[in-house]
Amino acid sequence: MPTWRAALAEGVATLLFVFLGAGAVVVSGMGVGEEPFPPARIIAIALAHGFGIALLGAATGHISGGFINPAITCAAALTRRLPVGRAAAFIGAQLVGGILGAYLLLLVIPPAARGSLGATTLGPGVSTGVGLLAEGVFTFALTFVIYATAIDARGPRAIAPMVIGLTVLADALAGVPLTGASMNPARSLGPAVAAGVWADHWVYWVGPLVGAALAGLVYETFFTPKGGGGRG
Repeated sequence: MPTWRAALAEGVATLLFVFLGAGAVVVSGMGVGEEPFPPARIIAIALAHGFGIALLGAATGHISGGFINPAITCAAALTRRLPVGRAAAFIGAQLVGGILGAYLLLLVIPPAARGSLGATTLGPGVSTGVGLLAEGVFTFALTFVIYATAIDARGPRAIAPMVIGLTVLADALAGVPLTGASMNPARSLGPAVAAGVWADHWVYWVGPLVGAALAGLVYETFFTPKGGGGRG
């Protein structure tokens, strides 16, 4: 698949993911009282992100690999599973797609209900250090599963999108009240740009990028046979 077509698929998928994921945050908050994340709202947000990534990953896996995440894309390039030039095109498309997805959400949500437009922010009492660690761990878990099921040629690729989506869902159930469980710089960048919410935004770059890189390196070092293949 030509790089530009694959990058376009990544951009479209990321646009839809941010629209659906951030949209679930906004819509689930309509009519909620003082409690920011009651259990039902956490479940709704987790389901939207988990199912969203599963469906979009399945839709684009045969076109681009279905990365839909700059942190995962960087890890794949770092471990030589993806050519650097192709990875750069993907990352650019993902970031643009995330921003466009957030602006599309801005158009469909009534002004009174927009709030921070689903921007990822640290929860009450969560320090930047804790948030950084949490985002790193959540992204490590996600990346490890992606390597084991989708990137490693020995993995169960037929069900990889579903398993990856379930991992996002599990991470979100644990992490939404803490950090929003972004695990994805494009997911955080889009609403930040559209809503102008930049508090602790660097956490949502450094945590996922480090977590994904570590997971990729750990998997390749300890669990991939020498000369093992994967998608490229």
